[in-house]
Amino acid sequence: MDNSVDKLKKILESEDIKEKRSPQKWAGFVESTVVNFFDEYKIEKLSVEDGNGNKAKLSRTKDNNIKIEYYSTVMM
Repeated sequence: MDNSVDKLKKILESEDIKEKRSPQKWAGFVESTVVNFFDEYKIEKLSVEDGNGNKAKLSRTKDNNIKIEYYSTVMM
């Protein structure tokens, strides 16, 4: 499991993610990269935040669907 956490940390710290600060790009990241990670490692619950106000919570439902909640903060 430590390997999977390290892998997710590397994804979140990558330059590609640091450049993607708009709410639309955060949602796209969550719905693709994070969901793929969540599904690949058969995780039941996962919370992710990027340190800039963007947060996401994923959980697996009883019928094996993935429920996603995400929040974005925009600074102007």
